[in-house]
Amino acid sequence: MRANATSAPGQARPLVFAGFSASSWAFALRVWLATLLALYVSFWLELESPSSAALTVAILALPTRAQGMEKAGYRLLGTAIGVAASIVIAGVFSQTGGLLLAVFSIWIGLCVYTAGMLDGNRAYAAALGCTTVALIAIQQIDSPLQVFPTGVARGAAIAIGVLAVALVNEVLAAPAYHPVLASRLEALHRRVMDVAQGAARGEASSSSVAAGLLRDIAALRPEIASLTTESSDGPARTAAARSAMVDLVTVLSLARSLAALPVAILPTEVAGDRDGGASGLIAVCRAWLRGEILRKSADVRSSLDALRAGTRPPQTWRAPLYRSRRIAAEGGARTAIHFALIAMLFVMAGWPTTELCLSLVAVIIALGSTAPDPRSFTMTALLAMPIACLLAGILKYLVFNGVSEFQLLAIGLAPVVIGLALLISLPSRMLSSVGRLTLVFTLAIFAPTNPQSYDPEVFLVTSLFVCLASALVFAAQLLLPSLSGERRTRLLLGEARAELNHVDSRQVRHLPLEEAAFRDAARIEQIVTANDGSTSNDQVMAEAMRCFDQAAILRRCRVELDRLAAGALAEPARAAQAALALRNDRAILATADALRQAASRRGLSANSTLAALVSASVAFASMQPSRGKWP
Repeated sequence: MRANATSAPGQARPLVFAGFSASSWAFALRVWLATLLALYVSFWLELESPSSAALTVAILALPTRAQGMEKAGYRLLGTAIGVAASIVIAGVFSQTGGLLLAVFSIWIGLCVYTAGMLDGNRAYAAALGCTTVALIAIQQIDSPLQVFPTGVARGAAIAIGVLAVALVNEVLAAPAYHPVLASRLEALHRRVMDVAQGAARGEASSSSVAAGLLRDIAALRPEIASLTTESSDGPARTAAARSAMVDLVTVLSLARSLAALPVAILPTEVAGDRDGGASGLIAVCRAWLRGEILRKSADVRSSLDALRAGTRPPQTWRAPLYRSRRIAAEGGARTAIHFALIAMLFVMAGWPTTELCLSLVAVIIALGSTAPDPRSFTMTALLAMPIACLLAGILKYLVFNGVSEFQLLAIGLAPVVIGLALLISLPSRMLSSVGRLTLVFTLAIFAPTNPQSYDPEVFLVTSLFVCLASALVFAAQLLLPSLSGERRTRLLLGEARAELNHVDSRQVRHLPLEEAAFRDAARIEQIVTANDGSTSNDQVMAEAMRCFDQAAILRRCRVELDRLAAGALAEPARAAQAALALRNDRAILATADALRQAASRRGLSANSTLAALVSASVAFASMQPSRGKWP
């Protein structure tokens, strides 16, 4: 996520100094102070790895309190899992040579698979289970008895880093995140309502525009989850933001159904349609869709008001996550092979003291699994590594050069930490990523200790291995490429088509209409991401949106017809279900007409069911051979 998203659109232009806003300078100052606090406490407690506390601060360098605290919680959880796994692996497979490396490869694959099935900081926690094993068990591969004390020391250092970040953010009043999310949701609401208003005028939005909107809405899911840790009313704000997000998807789905209807019918035509034919059904469908769009839009506004007030919304929705098991499994298998190939290279080369390089290989592989494109992440790491080595060398041998006083350490670290934190705050995703990785790697290579070590041989070997690690991961990814965007798109579209064929089956897991639509929107977001965030591939976007629209309409039909199955309209409802199973537009329209006549004879209202059936007839008309203009 972008680290500079701390101000809402429409606010006054922020103060700028040296090209950076005041909020960016405040963020950089908080990172520097938290780093110093973490190091000071670690030195005072004489921890084995005080640099881990500083690294934790660099990793948790996020602009708002909610984002930092949520990631801190998952960092502690991932570390605990990784320490436990390190103890088990080292205890069971120590002194087994190649088998131990094979177990490491399998563990990395499992962690990457789990990360692929999650999102946001939950995926980061899964990846951290891998990096913790790399930094504890792999680095202690020749001394398994040191795994437990090393794990305890690392956990203590990370806890100190988390507490330092929390304290500094609280004392210096790090900004809250809910105003930013409220503004973004408001902007998305306006965009969705623009589409809906165009649909009411008979203007259909393109599939690319709709896919882009769904991508922007679904992408908020992991960020909304961070509100839980922001304050005491965080859970209520999370529920409100999540409900607004889910309802926005429903509004867009309804708007696309409205836009797909034929041009509006004149009142005289509707009045003259005495036999209740197609024109009357279209009028009923159009009126119902307009009313439902207005109702759902009001629900979005109510949820946004609850988000600002810190209260629970009138209607609470979950936001189910869609993830492809096939894609996650292939990603896990490929990363396991990458690590195994590099480990085999080290075994055959017989290089001594390569544990550091091998552990960094696992770290880069694991963290890359949480990025949309692992190879791009590796390229960014490959760029950041030499810069980090240069900065660490300058700090160690030019700035400090034998100094051991903490006050001088604080002053010397200020330009590097503050400068890289400012780089993190930039809106450019590339520059922000380079700044974050450079800050993390600089602190890792510099490795502040008490007293500080100035052995040039150790520094050169460390610098060589960290650069070699990123180069080897990149080479392994060239030899066995990660899943391409094209293949991920094919798999996701194939899964969407398969689900569409069974969406009205009782075997499908039951979800409310709104939540099921959001789950499909999460798949659209992954399809757009697989296309490098671009919606310019019209054919792919059209197919993805076709599956999205038809699945939403079929679910609505199923719910409406199930509601009528036990009443006076049970017989026409069963006929409509049979027509839906055939996906025949004319048969669906005919059963809708029969249902309307039956409801009229009994004095009942079935407008919502009629609207769903007419929408289904329109949606499936394009799948039939050309027979002239509908209806």
